[in-house]
Amino acid sequence: MKNNLLTAFQTNWVSLLVSVVVIGILYFLARKRVNFGYRVLIALGLGLVAGIFFNKFKFDATSVSTIGTIYVNLVKMLVIPLVVVLVINSISSISSLGHLRKIGVKTISLFLITTGIAALIGLLVALAFDPGSGIQQEVPKTFKPRDIPTFSQVIIDLLPSNPVGDMANAKVVPVLIFSIFVGIAMVQVGSKKPEIIAPVKQFIESFAQVMHQVAKYIIRLTPYGVYALIGAMAAKYGLETLLPLMKVVVATYVALLLHFVITFGGMVTFIAKVNPFKFFRKAYPTIAVAFTTRSSYVTLPVNLEVITKRLRVSPRIASFVAPLGSTMNMNGCGGVWPAIVAIFVARVYNVPLGISEYILIILVSMISSIGVAGVPGPASISTTVVLTALGLPLEGLGLVLAIDAIVDMGRTAVNATGTTVCSLIVANSEGEFDRDAFNRDEEDQMELNMA
Repeated sequence: MKNNLLTAFQTNWVSLLVSVVVIGILYFLARKRVNFGYRVLIALGLGLVAGIFFNKFKFDATSVSTIGTIYVNLVKMLVIPLVVVLVINSISSISSLGHLRKIGVKTISLFLITTGIAALIGLLVALAFDPGSGIQQEVPKTFKPRDIPTFSQVIIDLLPSNPVGDMANAKVVPVLIFSIFVGIAMVQVGSKKPEIIAPVKQFIESFAQVMHQVAKYIIRLTPYGVYALIGAMAAKYGLETLLPLMKVVVATYVALLLHFVITFGGMVTFIAKVNPFKFFRKAYPTIAVAFTTRSSYVTLPVNLEVITKRLRVSPRIASFVAPLGSTMNMNGCGGVWPAIVAIFVARVYNVPLGISEYILIILVSMISSIGVAGVPGPASISTTVVLTALGLPLEGLGLVLAIDAIVDMGRTAVNATGTTVCSLIVANSEGEFDRDAFNRDEEDQMELNMA
């Protein structure tokens, strides 16, 4: 009988040995209290080097991929209960439904506006860089276009039908909507009979504290997870696959950087009226984790810590805006990326676009970024919707599959940072931003520097 454990060791011993060494280094840095964000970036570098090494010498990196999958599964375990308890807790702490409505309108409006600006910047950068020039029409055989959900199906998928089933299937948006209903009901009943709601509120508040502690345990594993995720990606693709499409990668990162500096920097400076350099320094852990994990859900626990403990936004605002942003704020995935891919595909297939098509790109990007929030792979779906609206060949999306993981790091970092910025803007407008503590650099310990 074949021994699976022995076989796995024989085929993966090199990647296992390298992983043990890297994990040992990261653990040592944690024991030395090296900053959490720095450890994440070090893990990124080590994972990239290790992955390229595995790819070049054809070493099996299944063990590295397994470590990354374990980390992602732990985060998935956390997301649903965390979203439920945080949303209910934040809404139930709001005194009136009018106040809740005002916060909701401000938050979603900011998400839509910033996504529209992101699409405009992506469009202008793509026109300037012309990333499709010199690329021959070649569609990978493995490419399978995603089904485009109808508008009615999107609406149905967003709404909860069985909250327990939605939780089991990790459908974040339906769970989010169910939690909002529960929170609103608690506010309404509590305004008439506070004694009835008191035990439920106490349970939710206690459960929130427990989930925060669970989140801290998992967050501490992030550097190890980052090493594994980046290492597995680099081992799979290597450098050769990426070179022909480097122009698309560069154009995407230029657009993301411009959106980051101009849009986010401008909002922080002129609307919130805080020092942008200080803001981005404080938001650094969120940016680093989002960039390296490529998941807004993974970043959510870190982002909540950053928003409340470093930016000094009230937990009530943070607990409402951050979970909503992790599902609906798609500046990178739904704004910049679809615009660049649309221009790229039009160039590759020699399809002329005019002003009306450019306006359509921006409008459809804004709408689809919200509409596909409950669908897996939001960047691909948003891009598919935009290409369909323009009448461009869907096969064009297959041309950029090889670089999707590379650009997804930047896209996710922009998504998560946008949520952080929107939390600050909403809190500032509601008088729930402690500006004095922010300016004095009063930061609570995030408890992330433990091994």
